[in-house]
Amino acid sequence: MIVVVMGVCGSGKTTVGRALAASLHWRFVDADDFHPPANVAKMAHGVPLSDADRWPWLDRIVAELKVEARAGRHVVVACSALRQAYRDRLAQAGEVRFAYLKGDAASIEPRLAGRSGHFMPAALLASQFATLEEPAAAITIDVAQPVATQVAVIASALQQRLPA
Repeated sequence: MIVVVMGVCGSGKTTVGRALAASLHWRFVDADDFHPPANVAKMAHGVPLSDADRWPWLDRIVAELKVEARAGRHVVVACSALRQAYRDRLAQAGEVRFAYLKGDAASIEPRLAGRSGHFMPAALLASQFATLEEPAAAITIDVAQPVATQVAVIASALQQRLPA
């Protein structure tokens, strides 16, 4: 199984994804690691990515996830997956569940302002919300909850789908 922890920048995808993977003893993959340097530079300069920028990035993620799925390994992926078309592309990797970290700009903006060492500037948050198509079929988590609570809710929802 592949669990994609998704949401806008600053929603906590990496933090929750790492914690979830650790609790399940699964591999963690950060989709940001698959961006080519041109994408990183674009975002670092406050320029939102286009679909033309995103498709090759998503394809690299899917290729990695297919390797893991063929090997029978479970994976937690932190990936924005903002549009349904992106989630459909990610679902090509195998059995995929989405966990949507939901919050509003007022709750997420301070997180971005306090974050250092990441290429995504707070200025892109508005474009992330503009691009976001909230998923209809996802485990939806309120980002205001503590990380441990978010992980517990996701893990509990996954219990019904995990192999015995």
